[in-house]
Formats: sequence, structure tokens, C-alpha cells
Amino acid sequence: MSSKLPCPCTSGKDFTACCGRFLEQGGLAKTPEQLMRSRFTAFYLGGYGEYLLDTWAPEFAKGLTSLHLNQREIDWQRLEIVSKQQQGNFGEVTFKAYFLEDGEEQCHYERSRFERRKGKWLYLEGDVQAS
Repeated sequence: MSSKLPCPCTSGKDFTACCGRFLEQGGLAKTPEQLMRSRFTAFYLGGYGEYLLDTWAPEFAKGLTSLHLNQREIDWQRLEIVSKQQQGNFGEVTFKAYFLEDGEEQCHYERSRFERRKGKWLYLEGDVQAS
């Protein structure tokens, strides 16, 4: 992805200054929100299965493989952060991720939980909300 294009996570920053530093440069997210945005971007773009698996707590990944996670199976459109909170090594991000299905816009509404282990934020799991 071109570094001058807007980041798919809808932060308003260009890709390199935003999620590209995590997906392509090996940087570590400093907050649960940064990790959430970078994971959305990885799903949006496809081809970042290793990153998704590496940022998923192993006990919650439940047999997923990087090969499977590389696939761009959903036509993601944009991300909206609804709320975020962090307390020590735990955090939550509630978000709406919009996608197209049969030409109609749909919304995936989720409250995700994160934990920082040895200085690295990991996605644990999420609860899908009614939208």
C-alpha cells in the first residue's frame, strides 16, 4: 500500500504514519486502540495473516492459521471507534466496522478485549453487539 494513501482505519493519517508502522515496520501498538485499528487494517487489506495471528492471544486464536487469516473474505469499508478504555494491562475497544454484503452496507458492532503481556498488546476476544 502506498505510504501517502489514507490509512484504512479512518484515523485521518497516512498509512505509514498510522497502521503501516505496525503491519510493515514491526512496531508495537502502545494502546488497545492502536492495536484494534491495525488489526482492522490487516483484515481490510488482506495478506497480513502473520500479523493477525501474532497479535491474537494464542489461547483465543482457536486453531486459526495465518494462511486462513491472509484471505480478504469480507469487503470492509471503514472503522468507527465507539469507545475505548484502558486500565493497567487490560483494555477494551468498542467499535463498528462497516462492510458491504450483496451491495448493501452492513455493520459489525463489537466490544473487544485486550491484554498487554510482556509489553505487547494482544487481542483476546470480542462480544458482538446488536447494532
